[in-house]
Amino acid sequence: MATVALPSVARAQRTGDLALAALAPASWGTTYVVTATLLPPDRPMLAATLRALPAGLVLLAATRRLPKGEWWWKSAVLGMLNFGAFFPLLFFAAYRLPGGVASTISSVQPLVVALLSLLVLRIRPTRPVLFAALAGTGGVALLTLTSQARLDPLGIAAMLVATSLMATAIVLAKKWGRPESPLVMTGWQLVAGGLVLAPLTLAVEGVPDTLTGQNILGFAYLGVIGTALAYTLWFRGIEQLPPTSLSLLGLTNPLVATLAGFFVLGQTLTGWQITGFAIALGALVAGQTLNRRSS
Repeated sequence: MATVALPSVARAQRTGDLALAALAPASWGTTYVVTATLLPPDRPMLAATLRALPAGLVLLAATRRLPKGEWWWKSAVLGMLNFGAFFPLLFFAAYRLPGGVASTISSVQPLVVALLSLLVLRIRPTRPVLFAALAGTGGVALLTLTSQARLDPLGIAAMLVATSLMATAIVLAKKWGRPESPLVMTGWQLVAGGLVLAPLTLAVEGVPDTLTGQNILGFAYLGVIGTALAYTLWFRGIEQLPPTSLSLLGLTNPLVATLAGFFVLGQTLTGWQITGFAIALGALVAGQTLNRRSS
């Protein structure tokens, strides 16, 4: 009986790990709607700083744990990749691009992770998983790109760099492991990135004259739900899941972004977009299933 039950327990645990990790990119899929409806306009550095530093300080105060030894510089590197550089580029792209264009660019992350995993971790992704990643990008493109989409070159470049930085952080975190819980390490990285962002924000954008109640609500949502909670689950997923499996979960980002646009902004879906949604969702499910069989 035990030999039969163990695989079922392992599958259930793997499914639970996937579900928890998927909550992170799902929450990030609401970033575009929140940026467009709640945040002050043209403030990417302010948005990045207020998303990272307050949440990091709260987690640091709650956990009361500081890095030791080499984890001072490792936390600084990961903090810059995940937050200090990634957040400003993400919000810069969000202000200059429609959410659909940004989502399509970010959907290539599984391919970047696969390449970096091969170079850094010596993990060769299987062909079916690569095909699932390509299909997912194609589905997201059908889902989000329209003939009216603005293809701002600077926004596209910012999103490409941001996607590559986060992919690099996934692979490095997998290579280095972790000395503390995901909650503790989330705090370290948020503070490291936020301390870099704060003086840059003051120098580049300055302090806003006023913040409305909607602005405060938007920053609070992004800080608590989209950052502190989401990244704790994401870093836990890095430890529990293969890199390509984790990065494929990023496809939930544009899927949730589309649903948010439909329900919150009143956007409509064409037949091609519904087809793209189905392809992206199918690629996500197929990729996880194939990764499970090959691991």
